[in-house]
Amino acid sequence: MTLGFGVLGIICAVLCGCSNLPEPYAPPAQRPIFEALAETTRILNMSDDDAESHFVQDIGAELAGNTWRWAGKRPTIRLRAGSNEKLLYSIDFAVAESTFEKTGPVTLAFFVNDHLLDRVRYAAPGRQRVEKPVPAEWMEPNENVTLAAEIDKVWTPPQRGGKPSGFILVALGLVQAK
Repeated sequence: MTLGFGVLGIICAVLCGCSNLPEPYAPPAQRPIFEALAETTRILNMSDDDAESHFVQDIGAELAGNTWRWAGKRPTIRLRAGSNEKLLYSIDFAVAESTFEKTGPVTLAFFVNDHLLDRVRYAAPGRQRVEKPVPAEWMEPNENVTLAAEIDKVWTPPQRGGKPSGFILVALGLVQAK
């Protein structure tokens, strides 16, 4: 008799495991692997729709040439960093010829959460791109981070309504080191 209950139990288990899924069955949505990278790094282009929501100070409200904005003494932005490992501070900017004629050579200092990352002297006007490794201990993963660049000399042109002009800011952010 116990053999009959054992066989009956096996038959029930097999029959219960053979049920079909209802039609149509859609698999759960999959997140692309690229989203993880996008959450880790972010370059804020001055033309981004949400750019102004990341401004902390010294970045002009007017978008010029659809790509850049005037920066004052110490333009600063705030971004969320998904990671603190193997990141590079990245800035794309230009020393304008019009301000360079008045100030001469300038020095820019680059900051991450108020830590001085580097200081570079520019002896000629023109477009520049800087990428520097950021020490992991300067930021916490999944927390806001402030990024800044400070110019040593600004010029206040009369045509800008008394607003100091430091340099032209195109993009600022964090990228993953290769």
